[in-house]
Amino acid sequence: MLKIDPAIAKIVGDMDFDPAEIARRYAYERDVRLRPERNNQFVETTAQFSHYADDPYIDSPLTREPLTDEVQIAIIGGGFGGILVGARLHEAGFSNIRVIEKGGDFGGTWYWNRYPGIRCDCESYIYLPMLEKTGFMPTEKYSRGSEISAYSKKLAGTYGLYENACFQTGVTGLRWDETTSLWHIATDRGDDIKARFVIMANGPMNKPKLPGIPGIEKFKGHTFHTSRWDYAYTGGSEAGNLTGLADKRVGVIGTGATGVQCLPPLGEAAKHLYVFQRTPAAVDIRANRPTDGDWVAELKSGWQDERVTNFNLMVGGVPQKVDMVNDGFTVIGRLLDPTASWAAALVGRPLTGEEGNFISDILDDKKMIEIRARIEAEVHDPRTAEALKPWHRRWCKRPLFSDDYLPTFNRPNVTLVDTAGKGVERMTETGVVVAGKEYPLDCLIFATGYEVGTEYTRRAGYEVVGRNALKLSEHWKHGMRTFHGLHSRGFPNCMYVGFGQNAVATNFVFILDEQAKHIAYTLSEVRKQGAKIVEASAKAVEDYVAEVKPLSFSQHKFWVECTPSYMNGEGTSSDPHGFFANLHPAGAVGFYQILADWRRQGGLRGLELSR
Repeated sequence: MLKIDPAIAKIVGDMDFDPAEIARRYAYERDVRLRPERNNQFVETTAQFSHYADDPYIDSPLTREPLTDEVQIAIIGGGFGGILVGARLHEAGFSNIRVIEKGGDFGGTWYWNRYPGIRCDCESYIYLPMLEKTGFMPTEKYSRGSEISAYSKKLAGTYGLYENACFQTGVTGLRWDETTSLWHIATDRGDDIKARFVIMANGPMNKPKLPGIPGIEKFKGHTFHTSRWDYAYTGGSEAGNLTGLADKRVGVIGTGATGVQCLPPLGEAAKHLYVFQRTPAAVDIRANRPTDGDWVAELKSGWQDERVTNFNLMVGGVPQKVDMVNDGFTVIGRLLDPTASWAAALVGRPLTGEEGNFISDILDDKKMIEIRARIEAEVHDPRTAEALKPWHRRWCKRPLFSDDYLPTFNRPNVTLVDTAGKGVERMTETGVVVAGKEYPLDCLIFATGYEVGTEYTRRAGYEVVGRNALKLSEHWKHGMRTFHGLHSRGFPNCMYVGFGQNAVATNFVFILDEQAKHIAYTLSEVRKQGAKIVEASAKAVEDYVAEVKPLSFSQHKFWVECTPSYMNGEGTSSDPHGFFANLHPAGAVGFYQILADWRRQGGLRGLELSR
């Protein structure tokens, strides 16, 4: 049994609970939700379910002749990843750039996600990139989706990305031509676009998914996915006022980040709302507020980069003298540091692994007890409140924040249908069945998110064929093999933007911008040296894959013991394609400092150039 140092006891404070009992409850709740199918429990939005992925936001379908031209740089994806790569390349003097995007405009996630109540869950002053360069300032601490969407278009327009863009165009194949040293990009419009360089910025969450519920295809009521919100049916807008639901019985499946935001306006509008819950959401206080004009007036040059770095360090468990963002993410950041290095500084000595785990576990328990107590305080019906309580570690699922989610369950027209971790039993032509009871519905909305952790080419929706007919799906069959998470041997002049063999951060746009800067530097150096081909060396990839080590024992244990979610491959941390597969051990700030140092040293070490 661990003997508690008085200094450590002072850090963790009073313990009026039994940690062992909480751990047992966590294990039980996890086991109930484990499914042997893992990610295969979800249904692809293809074939008979392809209408769930159709674009409802296009005013008029685009008609054009197939393209057979050539560009210097093609960027696949028009979300923040593609926009930032285009912007940084534009700053570096590149102009012959084409963005290929299957949506009708720029925005990516913020083009597709327009559901009522949508906001960024990360502070807008650090999430929206390049604010100092554009002169834009968000109106609130947590921007509405429409403001973020509008800003993405502003950024694309500022850097001339509309001029050569292809919207409503889905890539169907990417093939390297050895004779011309060009990539051929095939699309669903019959295009054969040639490009010297290709940047794949498809995004980690771009393919909506559905739960594999028996009979899902039988339901004859109205239905749609939250990433394709049907305002023609519901009426209203992201601000609510969904008048079309006033006489409708509405069901929602999914209580994750999307469900937490769209349920309050649905509860206000529907004749009756049924919320089908498999795993309760761990929802903390949001405390959104308008942007303070006096604060803006006092900002100095470089303020955003400083704020972004401060946030990333805080969330990574590295304490700072001042918590600039001071929100729900930074408050729980130290729970991500299993060594509790911040506590070691307070104690004045290194902690043992057991001591570090003890501190992290106890403070995590306290935070979750606080969240469960908030549910008891805000939800009037004791049975509903009990069913809404989450029983897992704070970071087992992406932390959620809302000030109006819990009060929604106090409405007489809102019913929580808790499935006790088992999920919906089946669907019929007229409704949803849980534990043998059918709930008749007029409308069923899937707030079930996107595919995460499936193979890259499946999520992207196309195959990449490199040198000697090498397929990316085969090359990465057992996990990514890259240099710096960007270059893969056998696929020259092709770079990847997003998660995978780099570092993860709560503020995802930070990652995208850092990768965009790195790509712009690399291609500038290639141009400076008069080269036409850049490719990672075999040794650089081999050494880098060895450097990007698997999870440590404590991290592996943490994720394996978590309740199933996309963050642990629905119950496993060994999936080579998982959300946290092969993360760089340096962490977000440290990893991108490594890339910055690599650029400063020059020489493009690890890359091979040829004419």
